[in-house]
Amino acid sequence: MRSAGVIATAHRHIQIRQAVASVLPPALGAVCQVAKADQLTLVLAVPSAAHAAKLRQMAPSLIRALGARGWNLNEIAVRVQAGLPTGRTEKPRPVEKNELDETALQAFSRLHQGLRPGPLADAVARLLRHHGKAGGQD
Repeated sequence: MRSAGVIATAHRHIQIRQAVASVLPPALGAVCQVAKADQLTLVLAVPSAAHAAKLRQMAPSLIRALGARGWNLNEIAVRVQAGLPTGRTEKPRPVEKNELDETALQAFSRLHQGLRPGPLADAVARLLRHHGKAGGQD
């Protein structure tokens, strides 16, 4: 049956991926996927050129480590696949918003009154409008 071959191949890929992930540094192992596993060649997919460069650098030691675990490989090829997850789980930091108190707004208003027309005066006026003061007027 053909499905038995597909299942065996998938099982082999999972085993190789686990072995690769256990040998590589955690950040690299987490994003590395087995694209193809032939007789003596293993093709690994990573999400970026930076990951690929590091993986190519580590390929000889990876081949030795996998050989010690029973995987007979002569070559590791690396492909960049942009759609793969990068392994980053960080959420973007929320932008901190500091409200200006009345003292600060009064200081900006006085500053605005003493400025000559130009880009700085325009910026201070926008700041005052944004924080509820009319364009620098008290």
